[in-house]
Amino acid sequence: MKLLVTGGAGFIGSAVVRLALAQGHAVVNLDALTYAACLDNLAEVSDRPEYAFEHADIRDEQALARIFSDHAPDAVLHLAAESHVDRSIDGPGAFIDTNVTGTYTLLQAARAYWEGRGRPDGFRFHHVSTDEVYGSLGAEGYFTEETPYAPNSPYSASKAASDHLVRAWGETYGLPVLLSNCSNNYGPYHFPEKLIPVVILNALAGTPIPVYGAGENIRDWLYVEDHAEALLTVLTKGAVGRRYNIGGNAEARNIDLVHQICALLDELRPAKQAYADLITFVADRPGHDARYAIDASRIRTELGWQPSVTLEEGLRRTVTWYLDNPRWWWALQARDGVGQRLGRA
Repeated sequence: MKLLVTGGAGFIGSAVVRLALAQGHAVVNLDALTYAACLDNLAEVSDRPEYAFEHADIRDEQALARIFSDHAPDAVLHLAAESHVDRSIDGPGAFIDTNVTGTYTLLQAARAYWEGRGRPDGFRFHHVSTDEVYGSLGAEGYFTEETPYAPNSPYSASKAASDHLVRAWGETYGLPVLLSNCSNNYGPYHFPEKLIPVVILNALAGTPIPVYGAGENIRDWLYVEDHAEALLTVLTKGAVGRRYNIGGNAEARNIDLVHQICALLDELRPAKQAYADLITFVADRPGHDARYAIDASRIRTELGWQPSVTLEEGLRRTVTWYLDNPRWWWALQARDGVGQRLGRA
């Protein structure tokens, strides 16, 4: 297949591009190259003849029309999004523009292209979303594909809106859509404003490791390469109009996760003091959801996918990758907002 991947220079998008090419697909990477994008994520595949890059914004309907016409993709994997909750608290407008208006514009472009080619049965539009649209869980229970939406941050509200748009374009216009909602991703090339890279890089710098509140918030962690495999599985095997939750079966409290990372650094890059001594509790962010946990039984039973990387192994791979690739993250330290406390409201 020829895939149009939006946001392919981002963390998850670049993992999808690398895996899709490894599986024999051709890939067109459409990315606006905003602050969190990094073409270095794709250095190993950028010269392959099956790979093409388009520097464009999903809100630009003329650019989208040209890209669809020039490349004639068989499917769209839509990952382009503003995704950092803290930034959404400080500046929600960008999240509405990109995640809502951008998704609408992309849907219209995909619909025009699909209809112009005679509505081919094999075309697919796969929208990649988050479990945060479901809100917050208590101590028990899991998000299923039938869990009602209850977003609590501007980010999750914007993703919920985009989910609804995708579903509506499927129902109203017949566009062959698929949706997936994933748990927290981590792994190589994770932009250094998110929790796991912040812990690693602050520890290496000998600066305080910030933990929101008491660190009791619980997340289900999904290794990014497992997620990329799941997304391509949904795209190629999923039923049109179907939603699939994708989780890592790896719940952990934030504070426990931070201690695991510190222990790995103590082993792999010993310092004069234990890295855990740098842990510093800071004021919690507004609307911080208590717990996310995914029931991924649908994708397992219907499509045969399940995560292959445990949290223990995934954290070891991730810490090792950051230790081995300082040039990658050094270059991102000066980008806007990196290393600053955001989302105070």
